Order: sequence, then C-alpha cells, then structure tokens
Amino acid sequence: MRFLLPCLLILSCLLTVLPGCEPKEDLLTTDPSAKLEFSTDTVLFDTVFTQVGTVTKRLWVYNRNSRAVKVEQISVVNPAVTEYSIIVNGDGGAMANNVEIRGKDSLLVLVRAKLGPGGAQSEGKPFLIADQLRFKTNGNDQQVELVAYGQNAFFHRGVLGCNEVWRKDKPHVLPSSVLVPAGCVLTIEAGARVYAHAGAAIIVKGTLRVNPTYSPTGEIKPTDPNIVRFSADRLEPFYNEIPGQWAGIQFDSVSSRNNVIRYAEIKNASFGLLVYNPGNQQPRPRVTVENTVIKNISGSRLSFAGGGQTFDGAGALSIGGDFNLTNCLFTNCGEYAILGLAGSTFNLNFCTIANYTPQFRRETESLAFTNESAVRRVPGPLPTRITIRNSIIWGSIPEELLFKNGNDYPELIIQNSVLRTQRYKTSFDNNGNRLNVDPKFKRPAGQFADKFDYNLDTLSAVRNTARPFGGITTDLLNRSRDLNTPDPGAYERKDL
Repeated sequence: MRFLLPCLLILSCLLTVLPGCEPKEDLLTTDPSAKLEFSTDTVLFDTVFTQVGTVTKRLWVYNRNSRAVKVEQISVVNPAVTEYSIIVNGDGGAMANNVEIRGKDSLLVLVRAKLGPGGAQSEGKPFLIADQLRFKTNGNDQQVELVAYGQNAFFHRGVLGCNEVWRKDKPHVLPSSVLVPAGCVLTIEAGARVYAHAGAAIIVKGTLRVNPTYSPTGEIKPTDPNIVRFSADRLEPFYNEIPGQWAGIQFDSVSSRNNVIRYAEIKNASFGLLVYNPGNQQPRPRVTVENTVIKNISGSRLSFAGGGQTFDGAGALSIGGDFNLTNCLFTNCGEYAILGLAGSTFNLNFCTIANYTPQFRRETESLAFTNESAVRRVPGPLPTRITIRNSIIWGSIPEELLFKNGNDYPELIIQNSVLRTQRYKTSFDNNGNRLNVDPKFKRPAGQFADKFDYNLDTLSAVRNTARPFGGITTDLLNRSRDLNTPDPGAYERKDL
C-alpha cells in the first residue's frame, strides 16, 4: 500500500503529457502518396438543351487511406464557359475549399450542367461541352472529366405569336406551358420535335395543325424522321418510356377549331389530347387525328382551367368536344386510353387500342364513356355519341369497355371491330364484331416492354375481318390496305 500513492502520482504526470486519444481515422495525413479514388473517371451527361439545367449526377470520392485527408480545393476548371457546378456538403457553386474526408470514408459530390448557347456552328446539331473537376490534396492534382452533349433549341413560353410555324431545324423546348391565342394558328411542320418540362402543356384556344402537308410515298417506318414527336425534356435513357412527365395538349372551349394532328407521336404525358368544353358550348371544339401514336400516358387528379374538379389521365380525353380518330394507336395508358364525358363525340376508324401497362397495374377500362355532366355546374345528362368501326379494343384486363348507365346512347355504332369485354358480350355480338377473340399481336408490350409491335400475327383469327369505310386505303405506316377485306386496327398485316 505504501507504493500505491507514488504510482498514482507518476501515472497522473504521464497522462498530462500524453496526446489525446483521437481516433486514427480523424488524424490528418499530409503524405503525398495519400491520393483519392473516384467512382468514375468521367461524369457523362446525355444530351442537354442549352440554357436548361440537367439532372444531378453523383460522383463518389473515396479516401482509401487509414488517416483523414484534407482536400484543399474541389473546383470546376472553366465554370464561366461550360457552366458546370457542384454541390459539396450542401453548399453549391463552382468550387469547394478545405473539405476533409475521414480515413476509409467517402465524399459525395453532386454535379450539374447548364449549357450556354453552342454557337451558330451548332445550329440544330448536338455539340460537345467538356470540362474537368479538379481535386487538390497533399500536393496532388487529380481530375475527373465532365462531358455533356449539348443542343441548341427554340424556347417557347407564355402566349405564342399569332400564326407561328415550328420547323425541324432545332428542337422546340417548353420550360412552361404555352398558349395558342384564339383566332391564331400554330403550325408544326414535318420532323419537328417538341420537348416539354414537367407540368408544361400546349393550350390551344386557336388552331393547332401538326404535319398538315406531309404526304409520304410508300411505306414509312416508326422511326421515320418526318414524324412530329412530342415528349418530355428529360433525355436520359431511364426516362424514355416513363408516363406523366408533362401535361399534354389541351384544346380550349369554342374558340378552338379545325385542329388537325397527322403523323405524330405523343408520349410520356399526363394526358395526350384533351378537349375542354365543360359547358358543351357550340360549336364544339373538334380535333382530327390521323396516323398518330399516343403512348405512356398516366395522370391522376388533373385539374383544367380552374374548373375545380379533377380527372384521371387519358390518351384522348373529351369534355364536351369531338374527336375523329383514324389509323391511331393507343398503348400503355395507365388510367384510360380514351375517356369521353358528357356531350362528347368520338369517331374511331381503323384504330388499335392495345392497352398493356407493364409498369403498373391498371383497373380501369381502356375505353370509357358517360352521358352524365362532366362538371357540377352544368346540368345533365348530355348526349354522348360514339362510333367505332374496324378497330381493336384490347388490353391486359378482361373488361376494356364501359358505357356508364348502360349502352343507352343516342348514337352508338360499333361495327367490324374486335372487343375485349365481358360486360357487353351479348350486346355487340353482331355487325361483324368479334368479342373476346385474342387478336394475337406480334409483340404486345406486356411481354416486350417498349419493343412492342401491334401488327397482327400471321395466325391471328381476326385478320381480314374489317370492311372498307371512309375511303381509308392505307394504314398507320402508309401501307396499302386490302380494298375488300382489310385488317382491323391501325396496321394492315403484310406477309413476307
């Protein structure tokens, strides 16, 4: 015991001079060999429209050393030229200083690109914007490449000029909704590409004419460069087939008339085409759609023009308006392919509704109609007129057809069509219709994702069951139809 007190005194003295027990991972090293490693040597952006920010890309920075390192500077080399920027530990800009990374730990750097105009030499063509992200650590200078493909574009906002013409020389980008004024015409010529930002819509109080003069000679392919294409402005491959990325095309009340959409593709929206005339005012807006594909459509609780009520998405949605649809394909519509509310008129001829939704489960019929009023302030019922000829109404659920309040409509004609329905399996089993007979598509989307092909298979039992009507002698791809017994739907099968 007499030695205990001296030992305690000696131990106390030693503790006062020993360094603190700091974890090894927090001790900084200045060794030049303590270099950083990166999750990739190049941060690559897909095509970026000039003056529009991109999705944020992630770059992981790893400190494989047992001790911490201090990164004196993380910087974009030429930020004023390329407009790349970074976010480090919540702080944004072109540079971050004195960033510590603990031993055996990592750092997340977020990288964004916003490209300025590419110059006259890049009009209409993609151009390359390259820069570097530089890391300075313990005398080391390490770089990660930044690469983006930019493209100049026309940007449209707000009220458009009267009688504008959109051509194919550069893409047309809608950062927000645009309005075609009453009494004015927007013409979109062959080959034009239109990209809309989230929530943006084309609102037509005047007239929209898409591809009005294009007349192909011979068969065209789905990738034909003359097709006018409407899509969202997210160009990364992940978003190629994602529904609901922008609003759609809306035709407003009685001032919108003589609308024509031909040889077009409308995809990835909350609704494809909408006629909004809740008061059933006359003359009603009319839209003629020919040789057009509408796909990847989904939306819920959509509200239009401050009407106070909400609706689900649809490829073609009519609230008191008229649609004439010929040689059209509707597919992957999450709620409805076609929805007609009170006072609407739909004429379908040689259309294919192949509503497979591989990305989500659908519980609503592909085609649904009602003669009830669409909005509370307008009394009903209002007459809804439907004509379906030479068409295929099919999809992934057993019931793809609904006439609310039965099939008591003032004008309801269904002829020479293929229908998937249990509800009406005796109501329309006449007039050349074929009920619940699988059309046997060549490659339905439910099995082949976005690589679908809705031509009829060679063994299809519904081939040559349509009848000529309306002088339609070609199909969606401008292939000649059989003049006596054509195929139903948008495609005329061609045997090799």
